[in-house]
Amino acid sequence: MINYNPKHWLSFIFSFHKSDTARMMWKELIYICLLSTGIAFIEINYFPGATYLKNLTTVYSLLGFVISLLLVFRTNTAYDRWWEGRKMWGSIVNDTRNLSLKLQALHLTEQQKELFLKLIIAFPIAVKDHLRNKSKAPLELQTELRKAVESLYQQKLICAEQWASLQRDLDGLVNSLGACERIKNTPIPFSYSLFIKKFIFIYVVTMPLAFVPLFGYFSSFISTFVFYALVSMELLAEEIEDPFGIDTNDLPAEQICQTIESNCRDIFK
Repeated sequence: MINYNPKHWLSFIFSFHKSDTARMMWKELIYICLLSTGIAFIEINYFPGATYLKNLTTVYSLLGFVISLLLVFRTNTAYDRWWEGRKMWGSIVNDTRNLSLKLQALHLTEQQKELFLKLIIAFPIAVKDHLRNKSKAPLELQTELRKAVESLYQQKLICAEQWASLQRDLDGLVNSLGACERIKNTPIPFSYSLFIKKFIFIYVVTMPLAFVPLFGYFSSFISTFVFYALVSMELLAEEIEDPFGIDTNDLPAEQICQTIESNCRDIFK
């Protein structure tokens, strides 16, 4: 995830970061520009004086409004997934802190504290790797944590109320894991994403039909700019709809895991 100062907006305009959509789709922009220029060439040389095409500007204005609504819904849905993923990681941070604080307050041996510390720190790392399709299984660590808590109860080191309180924190960790899995395993429906892409492509490619009578060959540059604006929104939505990967704008899972480790070590000192 990129950390930045939102007040330095002027520097963003002249910077070309790897997450900039202009760098991601420069080839597509060239293709669209050439295709639009070809359509403009055909219209200018083979259909000169087709004044009736000027009326298409109204149609394209209405279609542009429809595309805008679709993209707003698309980006809002993607951001909701990103934000919900961030909230789930925040819940993992809180639950690991609460669990560590409650265990630290007990009269545990150094060996028991070291076991809990190791398991609690390993859980968010396992969640991160699990969401990135790596081999670690967080549920196995949950099983070990629950066995360790149950052992404390069997040894009468904790009462039933303390046992139930620790179980709630462990349940919270599992619930957060399940919510993250739901986000990851439920992508935006393919037909919806495909429709938006086709709609944008047809809208942009045929745009010179309406704007050539007004702007001539400059209509190809207008089409290219509109394509850049619309497809950039779609690309941004695609990048953040799965927030658990390693893309630039994905959640800072490594940083969160390091924060959890630091917090837990401080608590168990």
